[in-house]
Amino acid sequence: MFHQALTIIIVTGIIVTAVLYLFRRKHTLFQCTQCEIHAEMFQKAFDVSGDAIVILYGNGKVVYSNKKMQSLLKVPEGHIDLSKENGPKLLLANQEYTIAAFAKEKYMKERNKKMQFFADVELILPRSERTTLLYIYLGYFEPDGLDSMYIVVMRDMSQKVEVKESLGRHRLTGLPNEIRAKEELHQLYSKIHLHGEKLALALFEIDNYSEIRAMLGLQKSEQIEQYFAHFLERYAKAHDLYVYHTFSDHFLLCFPHVQSADEVIHHCRIIQEKLRAFYKINNVQFHLTASVGVSIYPESGSTLHLLDNVYKALVEAKQQGVGHIHIHIPSELEKRYNELEIFSAIHEAIVKEEFEVYYQPIVSTADYKVVGAEALIRWRHPVHGFIPPDLFIPMLEQSGEIIQLGRFVLSRVLKQQKQWELFKFRSLEVSINMSLVEIESEGFYKHVETLLGEMQIDPAKIKFEVTEGAAMENKSRADIEIAKLKKLGIKIALDDFGTGYTSFSYLKKFPADVVKVDRSILGDDILRNEDDQRIVQAIIDLGHTLNMKVVVEGVENSHTANLLRSFGADYLQGYYFGKPQPAYEFQELIRK
Repeated sequence: MFHQALTIIIVTGIIVTAVLYLFRRKHTLFQCTQCEIHAEMFQKAFDVSGDAIVILYGNGKVVYSNKKMQSLLKVPEGHIDLSKENGPKLLLANQEYTIAAFAKEKYMKERNKKMQFFADVELILPRSERTTLLYIYLGYFEPDGLDSMYIVVMRDMSQKVEVKESLGRHRLTGLPNEIRAKEELHQLYSKIHLHGEKLALALFEIDNYSEIRAMLGLQKSEQIEQYFAHFLERYAKAHDLYVYHTFSDHFLLCFPHVQSADEVIHHCRIIQEKLRAFYKINNVQFHLTASVGVSIYPESGSTLHLLDNVYKALVEAKQQGVGHIHIHIPSELEKRYNELEIFSAIHEAIVKEEFEVYYQPIVSTADYKVVGAEALIRWRHPVHGFIPPDLFIPMLEQSGEIIQLGRFVLSRVLKQQKQWELFKFRSLEVSINMSLVEIESEGFYKHVETLLGEMQIDPAKIKFEVTEGAAMENKSRADIEIAKLKKLGIKIALDDFGTGYTSFSYLKKFPADVVKVDRSILGDDILRNEDDQRIVQAIIDLGHTLNMKVVVEGVENSHTANLLRSFGADYLQGYYFGKPQPAYEFQELIRK
């Protein structure tokens, strides 16, 4: 609007200059040839203007109007009279004005101020019920020795409004898009604050849409979007909801008045069920599923983060598999820390070496002596102190900084191992958690090989732990990279066993030396729960059958340690034997 106003002011300034130039001449406007030449020149300039311009005497008589004004008011050239009662009128605040009356009234109100007046005004056009949105500039001046005059400059904003309207809609489906969603949600937020109501957002994403598009092609995949959009539009109208097509296969539903989360889940399941059945190709049913993320005010946090949290919820839903619905409820960590601040600080923290390596002991069940350790990363933030790993590790993975940090940890562990070797500490294996993203990153194998050579460390003293779920995600690539590391002499451990979806046919082929039983498998009452005991015993036996050593995590007392030893576990790890410690504390456990 500033640029529009500035343009109008410039144009009007030219008009004022021209009019004053002409009216400062003696006698009438067209008395001399020179005046006529100038008048014709300015008239041609004003006629090509995109703004409608009219100049009136103080009594309302029109001195001049350009072609745009005549076109806007749909009157023939030379027959315009904007002062007559039956002429075109402005409708402002439900009051009708002739243009002359409008100019005079606004001048009387604003004469002690700068004479510039902008307003959203509806203009009733002759012989039409259509109204046009205008921006209006009002100017007033008194040429020396002549009657006072008004200048009214109008700009028709209808087309710009139509363009803005189109920008607020998705090009394919015509539904309001994310731009419109943000605008309208802010208005809804204001209302719920006033009335103390709940508001919910549900974000739908068609599962495996990229694969569907590759299989069906662009035209048919876009048809799916259109069918789904039309269905959601009808559904939203029937249930008094708002629907938006935010991006490709993402559709956002807004529930302005909800009583509980169950109400939102109920609607989401109905929509999921309809989605499964509504699309056909050559009379063959094409089954579709959608993952759904849900955020609810106030349970999911403030309205400021409600839209962000529905995207988090969708990510969490997709992590559970296809067709899941997940409500995002911020954890205590999210409430305690500013996630954006922490996320932004990660890169600098790596550069400044704010991350530290801690070691948790791993003991042999034969004599409970420390024979190994797991290297764990800790972040000592200069302001917040220690940041919980559960908060920053997912951020490291999302940002891609996990690769750089993983290489930092590997370097620190190898240097520490070399130091312990030089000072004659007991020899031990150190386990390092590695994501497949790190292992598959460019140059990783070469980097590991180079570091081992530089430090002169026996590769058999290093063990990379890969989580069960990650190992299953990309079998062929995982097999290739892990086989290369095994050939180098590094041991591989399958971490968090029992928490994922391991295929036993794949497990027997997986080149792991060690399987680590996750602490959650132990249960809260393994000492008395026979079912938990049988499960743990079966996993230990399975590991041994596959020629793997077995480490059991989460051991917190001597009774559990003795029970697991009786089951045949090879190694134990847990707070009973020691918490994660800095290197200088941990090394006290491995002095000869």
